Amino acid sequence: MAKEKKSEIIACRRNQVGGQAIIEGVMMKHGERTCIATRCDDGTVKIKENAFVSIKKKYKFFGIPIIRGVVGFIESLILSFKTINIAAESLGLEEEEESKAEKWMKKHLGIKLTDIIMIIATVLGIVLAFALFTWLPPVIVKGIEKLFGTEINRYVKAAIEGFIKIVIFIAYLASVSLMKDIRRVFQYHGAEHKSIACYERGFELTPENAKKCTRFHPRCGTSFMFVMILVGIIIGIFIPIWDNTFLRALVKLATLPLTMGIGYEFIMYAGKHDNIVTRILSAPGLWMQRITTREPNDDQLAIAICAIKSAMPEEFPDFDPSEYAIPIEQNLDHIAFTGLSDAQIKEYIRRKKGGSDKKIVYKFERDGICVDVTKVVICRTDKY
Repeated sequence: MAKEKKSEIIACRRNQVGGQAIIEGVMMKHGERTCIATRCDDGTVKIKENAFVSIKKKYKFFGIPIIRGVVGFIESLILSFKTINIAAESLGLEEEEESKAEKWMKKHLGIKLTDIIMIIATVLGIVLAFALFTWLPPVIVKGIEKLFGTEINRYVKAAIEGFIKIVIFIAYLASVSLMKDIRRVFQYHGAEHKSIACYERGFELTPENAKKCTRFHPRCGTSFMFVMILVGIIIGIFIPIWDNTFLRALVKLATLPLTMGIGYEFIMYAGKHDNIVTRILSAPGLWMQRITTREPNDDQLAIAICAIKSAMPEEFPDFDPSEYAIPIEQNLDHIAFTGLSDAQIKEYIRRKKGGSDKKIVYKFERDGICVDVTKVVICRTDKY
């Protein structure tokens, strides 16, 4: 009976919460509520909640299978950009002093310089992705044909294209994972997955329990991208254009919504069902998560747990994130200390403390109202 009850808990908790790793934090989404939990440079926890209502709730058409996958992908991008901006603001990563040009843009155009930079970066990213994943593979295939002076079978061509895409994808992820700050984001990615797995398995949400759970999850964006590549290979077989590489690239771009839709349906199905078929089909994407996730420490797991519990206040009404505040000395891996010398770190800590006593402030924003819950503790190198 207890085993059956456990299975029911696991079944009803699947697909209830999803998340995203950010710089020094985690965003969790439950229903229409999103919650961003970040670790500040002084070791405190900052929580910010927002609402994100999908257009699928308003119009049934956008909830149709395949179409909902395209909508979900676009909405995920929008939510991701918003989350990154909010996280940057909460960490103070934006410029504190605005230039005259920035003030003018904010006053007359209603936008910030960082918004413009984000838009430009997004456009450049889309162009680069098109070049690498849509245009370059058929060019390389055509080059191989010229090199060997023979025409390759269309199925072999599609397989070679797909292999090239996978190599590019893995090479990109592996290269960015070498960056220290990105590795730290990947640790928070692991913390996000572990905390969700802990919740979905019906365990009590604590860093100790989450640490025992897997950091690989079938609904991860990494798996989604890999599934899209595999679906794109299959669709590419049925595109008859091979001589004109640019035209083939445009046709493949036109089929991208179908690729997104199919990939989304599979990811959502795999997230709800655990059987031999979904395990086999999910295996490549889960393997890729060995690159995009890293084992988190307890403090990072605590942030992910703060995000989940704060996103689900009905289920965790008495949760107080301030219990996960840590001493600044325990937080020296924070991005704020990147590149600082030992002397600079000591001065930074001295200024942050402002004395022997440290004020821990848990900032909680809900519905535009900010509430500070303050407690004073003595700073030590050990945990409070």
